[in-house]
Amino acid sequence: MNAYPALDGLLTELEQAAAAADGARAERAFEALVGGLQAAADADCHAVAGRLAALVPAYPPVWPRAMPAVAAGFCVERGADPMDCAGPVLAGLREEAEAALECAAHWPGGAAELPEPDRANIDGLIGALGGDYRAVRLAVAWCGLREWFAPAFAVLGSAAVRRRYAAELLPALRELDALERHGIRPLHCTAALLDEPLTVLHRPTGTGYEVRIGGIGDNFQLHVLLAHVLIGGGHLPGTAPAAEVVRLATDPAPATGRSGVIAHGAFELLAPDGRPIWNEGLPADVPVVDGRRLLVLDHPAYRRSWNADRYFPDLPGSAELLRVLPAEEARARFARTAFGG
Repeated sequence: MNAYPALDGLLTELEQAAAAADGARAERAFEALVGGLQAAADADCHAVAGRLAALVPAYPPVWPRAMPAVAAGFCVERGADPMDCAGPVLAGLREEAEAALECAAHWPGGAAELPEPDRANIDGLIGALGGDYRAVRLAVAWCGLREWFAPAFAVLGSAAVRRRYAAELLPALRELDALERHGIRPLHCTAALLDEPLTVLHRPTGTGYEVRIGGIGDNFQLHVLLAHVLIGGGHLPGTAPAAEVVRLATDPAPATGRSGVIAHGAFELLAPDGRPIWNEGLPADVPVVDGRRLLVLDHPAYRRSWNADRYFPDLPGSAELLRVLPAEEARARFARTAFGG
């Protein structure tokens, strides 16, 4: 039996409740809709995913706006097109993240005394922030932010979604990650995943390379794979990573447990202006110059080592050498950096 007509009716009731700003009616309609989605066939969930996502901006800011996003994310997990849902879901997440940051900025005790983001604390937050509508808005965002994680993960699993939406989302996620209150690091890293060419310049030899990277969860993994491709491929001097280190970074099979394998640094990673690009950071930290991310490699300032396990156990990283830059092009690229001339 096709459940779509029943889902259509349940969703229409929720849409009408949201349009009327009737919170009690919307809550009842949402509970009924969740039951309908759980009983529906995958194809029927696919049919309503976009409409569910479109409800996110229809919810007033002080409502639990993550609810329709969660339902849309559930449909994506059932196979709906993430691009159909990503725009409203990620715009909603960004708005809540920015409101949470505003809450932190105005918290009377300062960042060191920020409360736990738990809905059990919401009344105290509202009072501490002044008790007005704005206080409610900021407290709801601070305490409800984690509810957005599941739908955000669902849509950000798509590389096409990340390419289209991640750049505008990342600044707020980066700031929240630094506050260390919401456990947002995995979501931040997911949004920052790249699948694009990277220009790599090696200062000691004056050579340049174009490398396509994908699925790399942090700069430890990026460091390993660049050393594998450029040193292991015979393009640069140095010691290539051990085979087991490379396998841990690239194996399509999900990683299990801690390996105890140690990776050793081969380079200093630098931005074009000479600032360090930390191994603890993300490939998205590499600046864009003339439309392409540009990373400079130098002699390591000191000997580094780290556990070789990748950040995302289920996601293999990749780095593929696309081309070696001709000497003239490499010089032109160096000229756009602090190392040119």
